[in-house]
Amino acid sequence: MITLINMQNESLLLMPGPVPMPERVRFAMARQAMNHRGAEFELVIQETTAMLKEIFCTKNDLLTISGSGTAGMEAAISNFCQGRRVACLVNGKFGERLYEVSKRYGDPVALASDWGTPLPLDALEKELEQGAEVVTLVHNETSAAILNPAEEVGRLAKKHGALFIMDGITSIGADKVYVDKWGVDVAITGSQKCLAAPAGLAALSVSPKAWELQCKNPPFYFDLPAYRKSAAKNQTPFTPAVPLYLALREACAIVLEEGMEARIARHRQMADAVRTAADVWGLSLFAKTDALHAYSNTATAICYPEGITAAAIRGKIKDLGIEVSGGQDHISGKIFRIGTMGAIGAPEILAVLAMVQGSFKKAGYSLKGDGVSAACEVLFA
Repeated sequence: MITLINMQNESLLLMPGPVPMPERVRFAMARQAMNHRGAEFELVIQETTAMLKEIFCTKNDLLTISGSGTAGMEAAISNFCQGRRVACLVNGKFGERLYEVSKRYGDPVALASDWGTPLPLDALEKELEQGAEVVTLVHNETSAAILNPAEEVGRLAKKHGALFIMDGITSIGADKVYVDKWGVDVAITGSQKCLAAPAGLAALSVSPKAWELQCKNPPFYFDLPAYRKSAAKNQTPFTPAVPLYLALREACAIVLEEGMEARIARHRQMADAVRTAADVWGLSLFAKTDALHAYSNTATAICYPEGITAAAIRGKIKDLGIEVSGGQDHISGKIFRIGTMGAIGAPEILAVLAMVQGSFKKAGYSLKGDGVSAACEVLFA
């Protein structure tokens, strides 16, 4: 089998994370160790924090943790939800994860809809009226490729005086996110998603309101007041993953060099191209949208037609050097997901769409039209 994408045994990752990293980001890690308590690393923290605040659109405290996006989730829940009534909005895998984490620390209720369908905001308002103190939301639910209405949820939380915790792991750095404007008290992201850095760091913004509601007994490693105290000195309370911080600093610089407006436009154009191809092929998108809920701009979930298996499509694409994601849990084998985030553009999008189109043909399935040509029209507009 010939690998068509490159001859260096490197797969092209077109998943909802991890994503391809720019050369500058990779090279940033290729250096000798440094003293993480010295002035050189303090400058890394200072510069990275300032850039992340700009990307988050926030003036709130910005903290980084050596750990995955899930570490950021648990840090937020364990510091601000202990013993509190938590309204967890759920319409996918990661909304469920916030609910499961909340069960360890607080008194959560899951306000759920089917994966990829609009959230029950009427139920949220009722729960807030009955005394819910915290609201959790996954802004961009990549398990179902749906973009949830963070601004509206923030409005409801503010109306009822509740704390608003938002997972922005697959939206911050690629789509519109206005942490302060939307009233997000704790926003979370992960390094290996839209920022196109290596996996292993989480970043959180924390509002003054959240600090006022800080729980009395935070966990040891996720003690956010300790991170806040250290951050004031451009330090971390525990040994940081230094190479990952170096890579994240470079990734943030690349984000701001591109400019958020241009970066958001690029991600939307890539997602539009994928959705256009699916429509021309006659394949259904998994997410169901309405006036408040939209299709994700960093991942697109496409349903397999009857009789087509994941092995025939994802498996064939992987054999040719490109990796896309499948469905999780109960929708495993029912959808495939193409990531449109990070350091990619038209060449990568057209490559994966050509592979999808060819894989369906190889499997004996007749698509309705030429989705690759239709995607070209979007990308070349």
